[in-house]
Amino acid sequence: MDNRNDQIRIVQETVAGKEITLAHVMGGPSPIIYQKLGMNPAIDYGSSAIGIMNLTPPESAVIASDIAVKSGDVYLGFADRFTGTLIVSGDIADVTSALTEVLRYFRDELHYVVCPLTKR
Repeated sequence: MDNRNDQIRIVQETVAGKEITLAHVMGGPSPIIYQKLGMNPAIDYGSSAIGIMNLTPPESAVIASDIAVKSGDVYLGFADRFTGTLIVSGDIADVTSALTEVLRYFRDELHYVVCPLTKR
């Protein structure tokens, strides 16, 4: 076997489970984070927290965004039904409340496996 000419082919595959793999609240993020996330810091920086979640199947982000905006006074910064990413901003208590309610609903009503909510 000549290692110079051989190639290794790696195939990665994801299997969509019913799970929330990330639920995090960032308290007091700097304006550059808002900009890098594609949010307008002139509008969003008055908020004191950003919440981010990752869900599978990715379409779950649509349901999670609805629950989040109805569970707290939060602004929907981003919801992607193709990647399962949800980003909300608002006061830290509202963002925490919104993400907590999403986790509760998905765990108790939809029987998803959910991660704990983390904060920093």
